[in-house]
Amino acid sequence: MYRAPTGTETSEACASESGAINEVVASSTGNHGAAVAYAAKLLGIKARIFLPAGCNPVKRSKIASLGAEIVECGGADLAAAFELANEYTKRPGVYFLNDATDANLPAGPGTIGCEILEQLPDVGSIVVPMGDTALIRGVAAAVKQIAPRVRMIGVQAERAPAYFRSWKEDRVVGTETCDTIADGLATRTPEEANVRDVKKLVDDVVLVSEEQMLRAIEILLVEEHVLAEPAGAASTAALLAGAADFGDNVALIVSGANISRDVLRRAVDVA
Repeated sequence: MYRAPTGTETSEACASESGAINEVVASSTGNHGAAVAYAAKLLGIKARIFLPAGCNPVKRSKIASLGAEIVECGGADLAAAFELANEYTKRPGVYFLNDATDANLPAGPGTIGCEILEQLPDVGSIVVPMGDTALIRGVAAAVKQIAPRVRMIGVQAERAPAYFRSWKEDRVVGTETCDTIADGLATRTPEEANVRDVKKLVDDVVLVSEEQMLRAIEILLVEEHVLAEPAGAASTAALLAGAADFGDNVALIVSGANISRDVLRRAVDVA
């Protein structure tokens, strides 16, 4: 298992070099927002993060602790926050770092693929949680160049299957809702370019249930001493459920540990 860094700092640095930026903006369910806030703090740039109403309190607190301005808006999914962030970005000196479309951001996840191959040269498949797909696109792009034999398997929540459906049908397929405990996987409006990349780079995409993610959280915590949020535990959930032909020498990417106490209690109660 591997905990993922991000390419956010690279993206912000590249943006800074291309012109005067006074403030960086992101819309996020939490982890990307925290990464943007952290990178902005390192670079001395103001950050403003647009979050869905009632977002994960652990993630909100982390963003606030990094000094970013927080704007909560809309419902439980990211659509309203994205629209407001996009509108705010029309101001001069403001840069919108959209993790779903930023061209530089997947470079960070790409290093994860390189490190997995370096540490596990016989790896047969890599299982990656899929939200807006930046993580799996970055990992897969690097891995497929170096070791095209390695199978890339993406995991989405049953209640947020937009990219799963899009991968299956080879076209953009949105969903009306994305009501899942895995806020890091809660996407319902796929980007067409991302769908093309996922179709090209990813060998299989599977779905996991809420109960399977809760069970995976409990197993990771008790047996591996690894704390994972639902999105981070999705890869483990898929393996435990036998959701695909994983083969031998499987690497699971655990992509986040920012779990709310309520969800953690539910996971422990599953046992």
